[in-house]
Amino acid sequence: MTFTFLVAPDFAPERFAGWHMLNTALQKRAGIQLHLLTPVNAAEQSALLADAQVDLIYANPFDAAHLVRQLGYVPLARPLDRFDEMVMACATDSPLQTVEDLKPGCRIALTHNQDVKLLGLRLLEPADIGEADAQWQVVDSYQAAARLLIKQEADVAFFLADAFASLSRITRTQIRPLVESAIHTLSHVVLAHPRLDAALPAVRKALLELHTDAPGQAVLEALGMPGGFEALLQEDAEFMIDLMDTLLD
Repeated sequence: MTFTFLVAPDFAPERFAGWHMLNTALQKRAGIQLHLLTPVNAAEQSALLADAQVDLIYANPFDAAHLVRQLGYVPLARPLDRFDEMVMACATDSPLQTVEDLKPGCRIALTHNQDVKLLGLRLLEPADIGEADAQWQVVDSYQAAARLLIKQEADVAFFLADAFASLSRITRTQIRPLVESAIHTLSHVVLAHPRLDAALPAVRKALLELHTDAPGQAVLEALGMPGGFEALLQEDAEFMIDLMDTLLD
């Protein structure tokens, strides 16, 4: 039987090969057949989940809340010491110097990543700007958000911190960080559908032991996760989900 492994569509393009390497490594080490799914945007991911086509998923913390509590996915692992922080950036030549310089009606570019948006809304609080006070410009990629800044079609943009760091050197010379979050709690996670139950121990073992040999370490380096994965307990997942709920309030 072939299972599916979906990767949330917010990883940097240069990590694409790394996910294929991980998919291959998990098949060999866990002794299962895995078909990798790399949706191009949140809408395609939602469609795959709605069709019950996803057995294993690398999900952002916002989606993880729904997957665990509504769909019954089981927490497996998360990257070690790699947290989901976000960067609010503006154009290099923007007059903005602090978040407080933003005014109601400001134009904010962002992707469909709800966890990044929630963190960004918290960072906007010093400017007394809520969700209804901004013009939201939703795009399909962080590269597209950066282009809006460069073309002066947005005042600021929200980026996953890893995605911001992965932008091309030329792009990063034309934009600059305004502020960055530092929560050190939220992270992407690996979750499994209950139908994967019999294979769960082998998949978990394969993920957690990648860092123990050279081939596995090569996979982790390609993913930008040199520290590897750590086990994600149910209570740890619930704590993170509770934090997401707090950000929603």
